[in-house]
Amino acid sequence: MKKVISTNYVKKIVSSGLMLFAAAGLMAQEEEDTTPKFTLSGSIDAYYRANLNGDNSAPNGTPNAAPGSSFANLPGFALGMANVIAGYEGEKVGFVADLVFGPRGTDAVFGSPLYSATGNIVNQLYAYWNVSDAVTLTMGNFNTFLGYEVISPTANFNYSTSYLFSYGPFSHTGIKADIALNDDWSLMLGVMNPTDVTELNTNGKYAYGAQLGYSGQYLNFITSEGTYEIDFTGGFDVSDSFFLGVNAAYFDGDGSGSFAGVALYPQLAASEDFTIGLRGEYFSATDFYGNVAIGTPATIEDTSVFAVTLTGSYVIDNLTIKPELRLDSASDDSAKFLDNDLMPQKSLSSFVLAAIYSF
Repeated sequence: MKKVISTNYVKKIVSSGLMLFAAAGLMAQEEEDTTPKFTLSGSIDAYYRANLNGDNSAPNGTPNAAPGSSFANLPGFALGMANVIAGYEGEKVGFVADLVFGPRGTDAVFGSPLYSATGNIVNQLYAYWNVSDAVTLTMGNFNTFLGYEVISPTANFNYSTSYLFSYGPFSHTGIKADIALNDDWSLMLGVMNPTDVTELNTNGKYAYGAQLGYSGQYLNFITSEGTYEIDFTGGFDVSDSFFLGVNAAYFDGDGSGSFAGVALYPQLAASEDFTIGLRGEYFSATDFYGNVAIGTPATIEDTSVFAVTLTGSYVIDNLTIKPELRLDSASDDSAKFLDNDLMPQKSLSSFVLAAIYSF
């Protein structure tokens, strides 16, 4: 009997010791989780592009024929950008410094009025304060909250970008508050410099933005100097392997033209490594000054384009290979869609093969 009692007593001691050890480990883990963290991440991308029914030259570095949207428009073997993101995450405060180098990076900061010509490389630069579990304040330069697509190719399924992305804002500089209303609803309110003026305020006027989110669906609004844009961005898991993304927007330029469009993004995961996706987009512009995307002057009252982009995405560790076929078809002959004789035409078909490495 004493032997049994002794054994039980030893078991209790061992059990208690294990529990104390586990508790100490959990406490250490919790303390480790609250330790400020410095992170370094980013990506590089390069691509090959060819028009199938148009000119493939680029005198003075400007392609004669290319889709009327941003990025991935250079013929032959071309460079995207190197993206280096440094971050510091504390329990309450932190910062992000997002730097870009290369043609895509230069296009991304086109609105910087003073320093872009001398090599501005800042894509995002902001500090934030977690005021509470539900409220975060951010101040500095941050990428736009409007739209389905973003500047970094790692976060887009299609390598080339949409007209809605290209015409919408890229970045803002100002202050914003992100508020978690509950588990499903969120709200963002912001005061910013005029769109894409990232370094300073040049005219003393401001833009005001808001975002209402519900379970991954977002209604966005921005207004500045009499103009406004309203945008819906969302997506739905139709099944475990099929996803459908949606983007729709309308912009009123208060006398400087308007545009509207809608894009659908169906994506099917064929395996763990390969996904195929389509972007179907309809975009129209009316008297939109600076209408470089469709390539028609502002004197054209109404013009539109329908673009279909089929993209495959094959992942090998940190490397993603993206072959892409794209067809852009405009309602009028476009100065962006030049044939081999450099004559305007209504459509342009192109092929892209992109390589993206993220770290």
